[in-house]
Amino acid sequence: MDVLGIDIGGSGIKGAPVDLKEGRLSAERLRIPTPQPAKPDTVAEVVAQIVKHFEWAGPVGVTFPGVVVGGVVRTAANVHHSWVGVDAGELFGGAWVLNDADAAGLAEMRYGEGRGREGTVLMLTFGTGIGSALFVNGTLVPNTELGHLELHGKDAELRASDRAREEHDLSWEKWAERVEEYLRHVEMLFSPELIVLGGGVSKKADKFLPHVKLDTPVVPAALQNEAGIIGAALATPRAG
Repeated sequence: MDVLGIDIGGSGIKGAPVDLKEGRLSAERLRIPTPQPAKPDTVAEVVAQIVKHFEWAGPVGVTFPGVVVGGVVRTAANVHHSWVGVDAGELFGGAWVLNDADAAGLAEMRYGEGRGREGTVLMLTFGTGIGSALFVNGTLVPNTELGHLELHGKDAELRASDRAREEHDLSWEKWAERVEEYLRHVEMLFSPELIVLGGGVSKKADKFLPHVKLDTPVVPAALQNEAGIIGAALATPRAG
């Protein structure tokens, strides 16, 4: 069964049909830059554009970069503040909506590095911010938002996200020092058996991961930056 997955990020909105049996995209993904400012109506227009591009009439799953409870947005750190309180499921025409990192984690646990793993597994996505998905014996603890843990008196994602690397013009090695500091903090809090790193930087893991030293095994996401799209599709109630 194919389901359309759409992944809303701070810089881009990506979508594609997903083959849920194989855990892969069944057509080339479409990426459209996220409107700035990223207000509900303008983002909804892009989501509708992606649905139309694929001539889609079946179930749709959509990720959102913030806390989502029952389809309603509760936080919006990397998009416009006017999202707070919006019923995103209704706005997107009845689509299933969930936190973006939770979606990526669900995909990685089903098809990627977390497959068959018991105990505590932590998925962290590095992009415009830092997203997190926490799993205990395969069960998701939703909306953890660990990118907003405090480091040096400010949100961790302001120091260690991929956007922070670009804004501060950090070398991969220098950025790895900040990533390691952040990972040591979450390692201390959760003692996970495995940490999976996703988001756009996962395909460049060879540039920074060798410089990150941790007691916990740290691996790049097998699904790389497609995990959000795949997880959005997987999370829809009709996806099984």
